[in-house]
Amino acid sequence: MKSYKSMSKEELQALKKELEAAYVDAKGKGLSLNMARGKPGLSQLELAMPMLDVISSESDMHTILGTDTRNYGDLDGIGECRRLMADMMEVEKDNVIVCGNSSLNIMYDTIARSYAFGVAGQEPMCKQEKLKFLCPVPGYDRHFRITEEFGFEMINIPLSEDGPDMDMVEQYVNNDPAVKGIWCVPKYSNPTGISYSDETVKRFAALKPAAKDFRIFWDNAYCIHHLYDDKQDKILNILEECEKAGNPDMVYIFASTSKISFPGSGVAAVASSLANIDWMLKKMGTQTIGHDKINQLRHVRFFKDINGLNEHMKKHGDILRPKFEAVVDTLEKELGGLEIGSWVKPNGGYFISFDSLPGCAKEIVAKCKELGVVLTGAGATYPYGKDPEDKNIRIAPSFPTPEDMQTAAEIFVLCVKLVAVNHLLEA
Repeated sequence: MKSYKSMSKEELQALKKELEAAYVDAKGKGLSLNMARGKPGLSQLELAMPMLDVISSESDMHTILGTDTRNYGDLDGIGECRRLMADMMEVEKDNVIVCGNSSLNIMYDTIARSYAFGVAGQEPMCKQEKLKFLCPVPGYDRHFRITEEFGFEMINIPLSEDGPDMDMVEQYVNNDPAVKGIWCVPKYSNPTGISYSDETVKRFAALKPAAKDFRIFWDNAYCIHHLYDDKQDKILNILEECEKAGNPDMVYIFASTSKISFPGSGVAAVASSLANIDWMLKKMGTQTIGHDKINQLRHVRFFKDINGLNEHMKKHGDILRPKFEAVVDTLEKELGGLEIGSWVKPNGGYFISFDSLPGCAKEIVAKCKELGVVLTGAGATYPYGKDPEDKNIRIAPSFPTPEDMQTAAEIFVLCVKLVAVNHLLEA
């Protein structure tokens, strides 16, 4: 197809009339499709329904070691669930604490403890004059909301196909003691779908922070969320790499089953060095006597082990794959060669990241909404909700049916084309 950028003004005006007519026609269909958040679809939720039957009033409620899950105890989680989550996170069981249902909750609590009490003996961050946090962009809006709420100055770090710009990361971390952490989604990143290269992970592990209380917040939310059996991204183990580099305490790893079993009713875990785990447990001991051990037991008895988890996630991949391919195939068919947008075809995760021409994202999202297709708000993938180039849009294909996703993708490319034409005519 001919690039829009190479078209004459007359060609663009003629194309605009065609697109406006298509837009009016689409508006008359009265669509109502939502792909704003990465929510599992109904068919995915159905996969985990038998979990609700593995425990009943007749069940033995004791763990392998004899703990009665109906009672107090096991602040760090029941042993068999710690083993399950450790295998999923590729760490040792002793390095894991299993908490409640939400890894976001653990991340918030980790920041809050650092703010109120300091990091493992360091001065509380609330008593420090300046706090900064590095934010690879585009990234996860809920990460940014946590550090914004605690008053950190958030610094954009560009994200490439290999991960964050490590030259910038090293410059900030190694030289500025006000930099206290960095958000990372290292595998099938939210929203770009990229996975960090081996070199990137090694450079993270080899950082020499100017601040003793600097920590990497490694949110491995999509560690087993593959779309394909034969194309699965792999990343190095950051905890092992940090130990090799002499920085064993520098990283916290987070994960959950929120998009494996039930969002809001899964189990979440944090992994770190034994020193960090010990410090976190001491602080958690004031906060709670223990998390929901019955739910932990339920998960273990349903999935059994890491092999059960992986088999379950193959079923998720079979459900998600047609939805992702509907979007990517439509983008390639309708926008390929037009020079008005770019995107990445991910091998896993929950999102597709689309970059429009600069200055067009908000208008594209608004026009989609007028046609009944709700997207994540433009700017949400940047700190403070401000995309400096107004070009990134996060597409979440998981919740709609494949048929609805195809319709939504067609609406999306129509709006991209129309906004791009208007933008080029005004240039």
